[in-house]
Amino acid sequence: MSYDEPLRLPAAAIPDGCRDWTAGGAAGWSAALPPRWTFLRVRRSIAAAVTTLALCAGAWAAMLGGLWPFVAAGFAVYALWALARPELVWVGAPGLLLALAVEAPSQPWGVTAVGAFVVVVSWAAVAVRLRARSAQLDQALEAAADGTARVPDADARVRRGSFLLPLGLVVLGLAVLTGATSELWGTVDDRRGAWVMAFYLAGLAVTALASAWLGRHRSVALRRAAAPVLRVLVRDDAQGSTEVYAADDLAAMRPLFTVDLTSYDGASEEGDEDDDDDDDDAETDEELERLLDAVDDDTPGPVREAVLYGAPFDGAEIVVVSADEDPEQPPLTEWSAGPVRPLSPSAGMRRIAKEKAREEQSRQLEEQARELVVDRPPVPVRRWRAGWLDWVAAVLLVQWGVWLFWASFTESDMPLWKLAVVGVLGLYGAVRVPVKLAWRITADRSGLWVTGLRGPRHVPWDDIRSVRRRSFELKLRWRGDDWSVAAPRWAWFERRQGLIHPYDALAAELTAMRTDPALRPTGESTAPERGRPLWPLALVLALVWAAVLVVWG
Repeated sequence: MSYDEPLRLPAAAIPDGCRDWTAGGAAGWSAALPPRWTFLRVRRSIAAAVTTLALCAGAWAAMLGGLWPFVAAGFAVYALWALARPELVWVGAPGLLLALAVEAPSQPWGVTAVGAFVVVVSWAAVAVRLRARSAQLDQALEAAADGTARVPDADARVRRGSFLLPLGLVVLGLAVLTGATSELWGTVDDRRGAWVMAFYLAGLAVTALASAWLGRHRSVALRRAAAPVLRVLVRDDAQGSTEVYAADDLAAMRPLFTVDLTSYDGASEEGDEDDDDDDDDAETDEELERLLDAVDDDTPGPVREAVLYGAPFDGAEIVVVSADEDPEQPPLTEWSAGPVRPLSPSAGMRRIAKEKAREEQSRQLEEQARELVVDRPPVPVRRWRAGWLDWVAAVLLVQWGVWLFWASFTESDMPLWKLAVVGVLGLYGAVRVPVKLAWRITADRSGLWVTGLRGPRHVPWDDIRSVRRRSFELKLRWRGDDWSVAAPRWAWFERRQGLIHPYDALAAELTAMRTDPALRPTGESTAPERGRPLWPLALVLALVWAAVLVVWG
């Protein structure tokens, strides 16, 4: 389906008075967005990295500089709020400034000044971001005019927050446990570090609980009365999020915002479907497989007509009724499972450009792999195994283990619990190192044989769902299970030098064989060709590690 032919939404699914949200009207909405320096849209990886860095710096300041553990952890949590949950900054910023003022006499003036400066500047940036939300809301309401309608399934149970609420309670329990056991740590610095972690976990728990409440509150508010409605176009991206476009952006050139959506099946809430539990489970499994296939496909879905319920703005909750990808199916009703995340015009165009570049690279790799397989004489068996990049990954893992060992056993009196933690982490390395050093994939006419701790596993060709390289990881997924291995990758260097990562080449070749049976090997592999079980090597490494712990502990 080409982009200029979106999948049509039945007329019965479009409420009366629903207007098209055209590119001209959406331009005013985009113009109301705050500047990028207000942390409008920060990648999750960057938010996690900034928060981790702030936590490490705070723990170091607490253990060496005497900073209160509450303040040290507070900066890390505050960084997360400023980037991902700006509503909580109104509480966090005054609290941190007050704590800095109280502790200022016992701290160098530079530490207090830098901390206060960071809090005030980020607070101002968040204020600009939150203030812009009202302008976005006004623009969306103006575009909808008097077009309103009740959201579908308005009387159904609200699911928003059902995951974050128990998660927050569990993390809060971990925080209490960490604080209660802090006296078991060996040194004063370790005890202060434990309290930093306890307060940090408590902050994460508050973040999860507040996010659950906010999402649920906004979702309930959307159901109470008729909501503004707008006709738009939507498309699922390669990562599983939904991109929303103007109704006349048939080529899907400029996404307005992205949002994570989840479908809702009202029948599952009635409680009178017990006799059909097995069928429901089977349908659920099939739906999960379909979603995983869509995510692993690395290509966006088709453009579909949709109706947007609720005025979109940064952080809003919405409902989307869209045409299903299967024309035989009824329209798909989906509730937001996360907040609306706007895209500026330039960010939206860069997103599409990167997406097209990834598609082109993937297409070229698959073509090269196909040509390689076609040009090569038919072989009975094809094998791939760990290479030098995998050995580098194994060396890095061993180096991490050596550092962990050295850092732990240089202590004069190491607590028993820390010895147990070091032992468990060492056993993890003993299991992973053999896989990194000796993994093997063997292809024959019946399917793939993938090495593992207990021996090679057979995967028929028809059961293979996808073979993808994502970030540092090569992932093979088949019906009901998966297998993965990771190795270093330098994307910028590969692009500049025109190099192809071994994982990319392997994934492309296996994908070509999966899609075209004529390219598969013609013979049956033998037991030696499939590889040996890896558990003996893992057992030897585990015994060596245990012996070292006994001798040095």
